Amino acid sequence: MKKKKLIFSAILTIATLAACNKDFLDTRPTNAVPEDQVLNSVDNAETIINGTWSYMFEEFFTYATPGYKSIHLTSDAMGSDVAVTTAYGLRNAYTFVEMTDQTQTRVRGFWTILYKVIDNSNILINKLDNVPGDDAKRRYLKGQAYVLRANSYITLASFYQQAADRNAKTVPIYTEPSGTETQGKPKSTLAQVYQQAIDDLTKALPLLKDYTRDQTKKWKIDLNVAEGLLARAYLYNRQFNEAIPHAAAARQGYPLMPADDYLKGFNDINNPEWIWGHGQTPNQSNASYNFNYLDVSSPVSYYKSFMADPYFKDLFDNNDVRTRLFDWDTLPDEEGYLRYKKFRFRDPGAMVGDLVLMRAAEMYLIEAEAYARTGNSAKATEALNALRSARNATPYNGAGGQTLIDAIMIERRKELWGEGFALSDIIRTGASVIRRSFVSYNGNDSIIRVPRPDGTFKEVAARGHRTLALPDGSEFKPNSPYYLFAIPIAEVQNNPNLNN
Repeated sequence: MKKKKLIFSAILTIATLAACNKDFLDTRPTNAVPEDQVLNSVDNAETIINGTWSYMFEEFFTYATPGYKSIHLTSDAMGSDVAVTTAYGLRNAYTFVEMTDQTQTRVRGFWTILYKVIDNSNILINKLDNVPGDDAKRRYLKGQAYVLRANSYITLASFYQQAADRNAKTVPIYTEPSGTETQGKPKSTLAQVYQQAIDDLTKALPLLKDYTRDQTKKWKIDLNVAEGLLARAYLYNRQFNEAIPHAAAARQGYPLMPADDYLKGFNDINNPEWIWGHGQTPNQSNASYNFNYLDVSSPVSYYKSFMADPYFKDLFDNNDVRTRLFDWDTLPDEEGYLRYKKFRFRDPGAMVGDLVLMRAAEMYLIEAEAYARTGNSAKATEALNALRSARNATPYNGAGGQTLIDAIMIERRKELWGEGFALSDIIRTGASVIRRSFVSYNGNDSIIRVPRPDGTFKEVAARGHRTLALPDGSEFKPNSPYYLFAIPIAEVQNNPNLNN
């Protein structure tokens, strides 16, 4: 049986820069052209990369699903360290009732984004060699296409199957361009999906070797980005020795930011530590909508739903620059929430902020974890303390082994909060979501003392994790099926080979 694919189109999306407004959100492409018209020269073929990138980040399915970066929002909302408010957007993901439901818009949206990127990448990978034009440009465009495809497969492997069983069926792998007559593929194993990503990235490295991007355009994929994704893929696939050199290569030229820069709102692609990100301008700012969830302190932020879990603050020592981002909310009707002001709109008037995708800090953490899991405690501690010192945190001087691994995983939670790693780390390590009720003052359950402007204090209920169990009433545990993203119902219905 042939599958009329929901996720692919024979017409290439060249740009999706629809404006966002409160009344109507038009996510149709502003320009779409037949494939043969963009594959008649290498210069024109570049529009496939540019259009795919725009689609990936600027396409909305709902206000709660603002492009690819909303996958990261969902990952953190389903983790241990974000206390989602009752504001619109992520409540059902936070309570684990959404991402297991095959009919939900967010479930469909994530799947559609990832496989549309894969299909556009497949077109370039398979057809670019026969397109006339400059050979050097052809090479780096093909390298970028391999990286885009790999990133989608890493994301699929991270959220659609438990890491404990490498042979468990996960998602289909497509490496050829698809159309209305393409036959649906069966699911591949988790190991096969990761291997596909690793193979793609390995092929991308020599193609990107001589490419130098404009450093004001960090959305462009270069060798550092490919190295960083390869380090990430190897770590997630438990190939720890292989992850180390690629993480070290990825961070070359990207020093850890000065401590005070950590307080500037994580909104500027020019941050020296950012290896990869998505820039925003007042005229192209759909993806900035993500800040409405992340930004809990700017008056213009619309939802402010990513408060911190009350226990998250306890992971930091007092000298750590990151502790300066915490404060208990004192606004009427919001008293008792713990704000963590890591993300703020860069331009509040235009509601614009750049989105981070990869930083040098993550690479240090990959090195630290990979060294620790291969028994090299000295090198693991060195990498961990390079990051901790940059944040003015107390250096780690404890034991090796599992104690050191645990310290590194906590450091990932502290450093990468809000950047999309929470749930994927829980899944890949076989860990559990941790949510606890809060007791902080005089033995009274969930009561805190909120400072007032006059220096006095007010006792209020601490707002935090009130989702203390899974939807079936069971406790949070490792390898819970509630942690996984569902495959959308349309894909299940339209692909008879999915479970073969």
